Amino acid sequence: MTLDLQTQPRTTVTVRSGRPLAGTVRVDGSKNAALPLLAAAAAVGRPVQLFNVPRSTDVQLMVTLLKASGFEVTRRRGGLEIAPNLGAVMPPVLPEAARIRASYYLVPVLLAWYGTASLPWPGGCRIGDRGMELHFAVYEAFGDEVRTDTSGYRVRVSVPAKSVTVRLPFRSRGASVCAVLRAVAGRQRLRLDNPNLSPEFTGMLAALRTADYDITVDQDAVIVEPLLSSANSELAWTVPGDKIEAGTIAAAIAATGGTGRIEGVDGSGLTRFAQALNCLGVPAAIEPDGLLISGPAVPVQGSLEAMASLDPDGLDADFEPGLMALALGFAGSHVFADDINPGRHGNLLPQLARLGAVVEELSPTRCRVSGPQQLSGSVVEATDIRTGSALIVAGLTATGTTTITGLDQLRRGHPNLPGKLRWLGAEIAGDEQ
Repeated sequence: MTLDLQTQPRTTVTVRSGRPLAGTVRVDGSKNAALPLLAAAAAVGRPVQLFNVPRSTDVQLMVTLLKASGFEVTRRRGGLEIAPNLGAVMPPVLPEAARIRASYYLVPVLLAWYGTASLPWPGGCRIGDRGMELHFAVYEAFGDEVRTDTSGYRVRVSVPAKSVTVRLPFRSRGASVCAVLRAVAGRQRLRLDNPNLSPEFTGMLAALRTADYDITVDQDAVIVEPLLSSANSELAWTVPGDKIEAGTIAAAIAATGGTGRIEGVDGSGLTRFAQALNCLGVPAAIEPDGLLISGPAVPVQGSLEAMASLDPDGLDADFEPGLMALALGFAGSHVFADDINPGRHGNLLPQLARLGAVVEELSPTRCRVSGPQQLSGSVVEATDIRTGSALIVAGLTATGTTTITGLDQLRRGHPNLPGKLRWLGAEIAGDEQ
């Protein structure tokens, strides 16, 4: 699986409102889960078969970076096999790492193999300042040396600590992943206080346990014991289904008053999202393998408060844009907040305004939507992954035609979201690859 980074087109889709969506659809593997699993597969230093790997462009780019870093990645038996290339001796130069936020997941692996990691500043969605200071503090706790300049950063193994304690000031998923992978790759003991406990992170921990790592988890801490010896047998891991894609599809079904089942995703990861739908009157029910939307919404008294949170039982920030687009069509005064990604509303709200949406900004990261509102088709831009998916949801209820440019941004997280919605009856055209 390779990606030609020079020929990816900026593509466009057109969306029209139509009949209610209906049917059953299966989501792809999760980008947010696949990226740390790919890095973990490299960190364990033995062959790993990884199944249900999505073909989103961010994931394909991570595969490209792993290959450039000296790992063999081959497609075999319906999955990807990641194995170390024992002949690799020179630290890689990775300019393409600037195209993806999750390139920093490679640092622990590069330190273990080469003793140094030199990377450009990470890219990804432009959703506000997501600095690297917390990640650097993690590496320094391990005894690593960090240097930065305008072009990027360099981490170098200095005097490694045998036992490390890191307390995160907030439950950062990226910093949690990097801390655990640094301990795994360096065979060091780690106590990580205040860790992220999202399914994407705890799923990676579960995978590492199958590689004989002794890892304990509770609400307050993750403890990783150093691995003294390991077997050479091949490991088999599976990327879980994409809960955010499931939520986007559910929002699209609900926005059109439809009925549908979304399969291939652990329903427990959709609990807070389903509660938000129920608050709007949408009959959403969690199932072991997905989510059921069982018909049009029923009138309810009350309003939705969708507050993105890093708490273990909080609302994943990536659900918030789709819920906002959905709430525009529902009666009530609904409040939304994403203090985690401070630039996200700055991307989404101007695009919704092009469709005629009226959104009251309470602060740069908080807003209020009063509905129902009738949207009108226009030309809008998918400035990032979640803005793109939210605009599709909004376009399915707007009069006339909505043209969404920048589909390349959407494909960074979802290989074929428009195609899945078309399967359910959505009038979406123009996304041929």
